[in-house]
Amino acid sequence: MTRGLVRYQETGQFHFVTFSCYHRLPYLTRPEARDLFESSLERIRQRYKFVVSGYIVMPEHVHLLVSEPKKGLLDRALQALKLSVAAYRKERPFWQARYYDFNVFTDEKRVEKLRYMHRNPVVRGLVEKPEDWQWSSFRHYSTGAEGTVEIESLWTSARRGGALPVGFELKRHEV
Repeated sequence: MTRGLVRYQETGQFHFVTFSCYHRLPYLTRPEARDLFESSLERIRQRYKFVVSGYIVMPEHVHLLVSEPKKGLLDRALQALKLSVAAYRKERPFWQARYYDFNVFTDEKRVEKLRYMHRNPVVRGLVEKPEDWQWSSFRHYSTGAEGTVEIESLWTSARRGGALPVGFELKRHEV
């Protein structure tokens, strides 16, 4: 275990997670690599039973806004996610070790993190508008579109005819 690294898991909070490709190399530049990440994220989401509130796949890093898994711990789910992507790619090593994890303890902070991640490709000059970046949860929030990864939102809640998790009050216009 790395000295000084403290993670607050099993808190029932959402987590804003960031991890990068090895030495921040752009291993996720090609659409098929980003598609692989999305399909792996959905598979791991189902296996570990966690909620994805938001995500974005950038050329050299990824941001996730996720709940804690119902099966296992978050660090194990992220390890499985990283391994599932790396197994199908030729680049070695594929991922930087470790990840950044920020506990999201308020709805305001969750909205802030969603806005940050969705605006990332615009700030980087990859697209002009967030909806132009295909590999993120933005389109889901703006239109309700279903993608590869199931996003927990008002849209999915309405489709299920159920309620959102406690503390999950995001409105469409906030993203």
